[in-house]
Amino acid sequence: MSLLDDPGLFGRQWSEGYDDGPNPDPGPAVDFLAELADGGRTLELAIGTGRVAIPLAARGVPVEGVEASEEMVAGLRAKPGGDRIPVVLADMADVPVTGRFDLVYLVYNTLFNLVRAERQADCLRNVARVLAPGGAFVVEAFVPDPADFDRDEQLEVRRVTEESVTLRVHRYDRAAQTFLRQTIRISNDGISVKPFGMHYRWPEQIDELAERAGLRLAERYADWDRSPFTSESRSHVSVYRRA
Repeated sequence: MSLLDDPGLFGRQWSEGYDDGPNPDPGPAVDFLAELADGGRTLELAIGTGRVAIPLAARGVPVEGVEASEEMVAGLRAKPGGDRIPVVLADMADVPVTGRFDLVYLVYNTLFNLVRAERQADCLRNVARVLAPGGAFVVEAFVPDPADFDRDEQLEVRRVTEESVTLRVHRYDRAAQTFLRQTIRISNDGISVKPFGMHYRWPEQIDELAERAGLRLAERYADWDRSPFTSESRSHVSVYRRA
């Protein structure tokens, strides 16, 4: 079994300082999801530190979560309101919850963190299982740009100080639509590596997965502000409904 198959790996590596990173403003997502939920029972897969869930719950939406990383959940619990959100500690692909949900959502490219194609399929099938009649499943993801991975390997210098250097190295498998990334830090204290992988898909490929799971595309936008999705869009927010 590959290290990348461990659903808690990302959180263990990146939970410290995660909220200090370049995460997008959750406001537009919260506005979009609150309107769609309309007060109904809501589930966030890979809830993390509650970047979206906590302000959504503050709007009166009953939010629950699934998260594989104890470290991420600890970060959520440490925030005001985070201790009131029920979270199941598990792999998001299993969607191990009871009852029906009016809204399930998966944001910030996290579907692609399931590096096995079969686990992405499991995730959508299990989402369909827990959706209430008329319920919605929302996916936010980037649109792959082949120009970003025109070589098999890429090396990027991320940070250089007098004490250390941080490098980011990618290895792409374009046929499989996967990549392995290593973030390497070299300092006087030694060398550390943080592996991360993705299995990316184009929007129409996600649509195919959804259809096989019994979900149909109802709406698609370029962003949370409902800008029209076009061939030039570099991201999408897609809303699926039970077929």
